[in-house]
Amino acid sequence: MPVESLFPRLEPLLPSVGKPIQYVGGELNATNKDWDAAEVRWALMYPDAYEVGLPNQGVQILYEVLNERDWILAERTYAVFADMEKVMRDNDIPQFTVDAHRPVRAFDLMGISFSTELGYTNFLTAIDLAGMPLHAVDRGDDDPIVIAGGHSAFNPEPIADFIDAAVLGDGEEIVLAISAVVREWKAEGRPGGRDEVLLRLAKSGGVYVPKFYDVTYLPDGRIQRVVPNRPGVPWRIAKHTLMDLDAWPYPKNPLVPLAETVHERFSVEIFRGCTRGCRFCQAGMITRPVRERSIEGIGAMVQNGLDKTGFEEVGLLSLSSADHTEIGEVAKQLGDRYEGSNTSLSLPSTRVDAFNITLANEFSRNGRRSGLTFAPEGGSDRLRKVINKMVSEDDIIATVAAAYSHGWRQVKLYFMCGLPTETDDDVMQIGELAKRIIQTGREVSGRHDIRCTVSIGGFVPKPHTPFQWASQLDHETTDARLQKLRDAVRADKKYGKAIGFRYHDGKPGTIEGLLSRGDRRVGRVIEAVWRDGGRFDGWSEHFSYDRWAGKAEEALADEPVDLDWYTVREREYAEVLPWDHLDAGLDRDWLWEDWQDAIDPDGALEVEDCRWTPCFDCGVCPQMDTEIQIGPTGKNLLPLTVV
Repeated sequence: MPVESLFPRLEPLLPSVGKPIQYVGGELNATNKDWDAAEVRWALMYPDAYEVGLPNQGVQILYEVLNERDWILAERTYAVFADMEKVMRDNDIPQFTVDAHRPVRAFDLMGISFSTELGYTNFLTAIDLAGMPLHAVDRGDDDPIVIAGGHSAFNPEPIADFIDAAVLGDGEEIVLAISAVVREWKAEGRPGGRDEVLLRLAKSGGVYVPKFYDVTYLPDGRIQRVVPNRPGVPWRIAKHTLMDLDAWPYPKNPLVPLAETVHERFSVEIFRGCTRGCRFCQAGMITRPVRERSIEGIGAMVQNGLDKTGFEEVGLLSLSSADHTEIGEVAKQLGDRYEGSNTSLSLPSTRVDAFNITLANEFSRNGRRSGLTFAPEGGSDRLRKVINKMVSEDDIIATVAAAYSHGWRQVKLYFMCGLPTETDDDVMQIGELAKRIIQTGREVSGRHDIRCTVSIGGFVPKPHTPFQWASQLDHETTDARLQKLRDAVRADKKYGKAIGFRYHDGKPGTIEGLLSRGDRRVGRVIEAVWRDGGRFDGWSEHFSYDRWAGKAEEALADEPVDLDWYTVREREYAEVLPWDHLDAGLDRDWLWEDWQDAIDPDGALEVEDCRWTPCFDCGVCPQMDTEIQIGPTGKNLLPLTVV
């Protein structure tokens, strides 16, 4: 039976809410398919507002990969703001997709992409608005199977009560495999109900179903063990790794939003993975190995995207884009190709040691010369060695001197506060470095309009990194260190006014720490916060530390654990971590040894990038049956035919 659109009921109510255009759909390149012609139907969600969620590459890629199959239908849904939530509840309108405004509960599967843990409360709002039971155990055969993905799904334990399944790693191939299992189960008449289809997915080894695993705890609160409770369910679940990116040039039909979004550009992922080995960086660790797109593949994607969107800016994205083996040629040949057009190219945050003026000039050829962004992360040379960010202060000064001498006026630097072994002095070194940058800029340019913006975030230890055992700095100490730094910079009459200073207080980082390294007991906290009105916790204007801390105290009152236990406590090697049964390919002993190298009392030991050196035996390539795929290919982009 066709599922009716909710839009006739929704449309008269839209004038009563802010930003109604984000609920309308109808974007250029959106797909609208016949409901009855599809055998498997997905509702894909990014758990944030439309303006944040629509540009998300992960959702756009899966949306397209699924809709390319004639037997699969995929539509998108996003988090609704508080005013819209009230209107929907008052008028009995359920969570809907923006493509055909169908109720989410009517779909077979609901896929949620979590890039941050602070989206968990928005996810619960969507489940509740859809009319589905909040807890997976209460759902029936007619409710969608709820599957989590994205970087935060590498520890889905805090939301284990609310999801049916989780998928680790790249989604392109596994969503099709999941669709095939559901298609077969439906064709057979849904034998065994919901449990049977989940068991089939779990036995495949590529899908984690939390209900098929029992967690037991020791008297002191630590996990005793995690064991399968059904025969045929694997003890460990492996991540998925897509090889040969050129064979998957998605998105081929990028969505063009109707409303303004956070990224008004067409983005091309030029490679996936990073082996620089920054010890704090979860993204780099869980996306190994490095897999590059060829220069021809990049060129074809850029041209196709421009033709189909009308965007005038192209972002070449990856975790460290200047590390692409052919980045110089990519920049030059794309610059040549679009010389004199309205198309500008951009490179996100660049490693200090990968930057050069030639590259920067290529990227600013057709566009305005905006500021340069670098991420030293640590304030002192000593601390940068601890985190394996092998960039010295002299490297940083030499790089910015080159930039200022070639006409740039503004540099932005990203740092973290609260890194392992950090002292007050390490943080104060950030101010000294910023002053030296301004001094250098004035000397080499002969100008006084030189600016340096310092942006600082709190360090949050993440699963599947060498720092997964580290203690997290409490928010009071974080705030005190940053206030001391700010006061020192502002008091400097010579350089203070040229240094911009941005930082978030330590409280959101503490809650992110609770959610990123939490176990299943943290689900009670998330639910309590959500029931108390927690929404859009990733937005500073909606986040309430007092609500989270208060609900954590209440929800964990009968447990031997609390907020500090999950955050500021250092873990031991022998402790079972909540995500130990989820396999990112990284050898646990290798991670532990790297952690010990970081905190070596005689000084941190640095690890080179395995792209250019012999293997360091992290475990990923043999365990995942993958390999590093890098150039150079020696291929060239042909110039476009002038019309």
